[in-house]
Amino acid sequence: MVDRLYRNHAGWLLGRLQRRFAGSGLEAEDLVQDTYIRVARYSEEEAEHRPRALLLRIGLNLAFDQMRRNKTRPAPMAANDPDPSWNIADWGDQEYLLGLKQAIVSLPPDLRTVFLLSRFTRMTNVDIAKRLGVSVKTVEGRLSKALILCAQWLSD
Repeated sequence: MVDRLYRNHAGWLLGRLQRRFAGSGLEAEDLVQDTYIRVARYSEEEAEHRPRALLLRIGLNLAFDQMRRNKTRPAPMAANDPDPSWNIADWGDQEYLLGLKQAIVSLPPDLRTVFLLSRFTRMTNVDIAKRLGVSVKTVEGRLSKALILCAQWLSD
């Protein structure tokens, strides 16, 4: 399954990640390899349903995770280096950010609430479940659906 996904979509994914993170210091080739390592955890049915959306979502999550790690462990600075502060404007083109905003706004309210609480607060899935009065499995399911829908929106 992973072989087939790689042959069919690796070039496309590499191109998307290269364009998305050009100049960010992230290695798109490494992100692609890590994406396929992660996708191997999925069942064939899950991976084949919307493969590009899944691959892009995994790749983006890996990139954002790496960017967060880099923020907490900054590289040594030379005296003439620019301000190292990290902000969303450094993530790439504004068209992508607008698409992400539109994708989030288009989510059904229950999915959007879970997505926003998960990605833009320090709340865990357990905290979100308590706050919304639902099970942790429900939170996980809603978050998974929200991520897939956002990835589909952005890949179209």
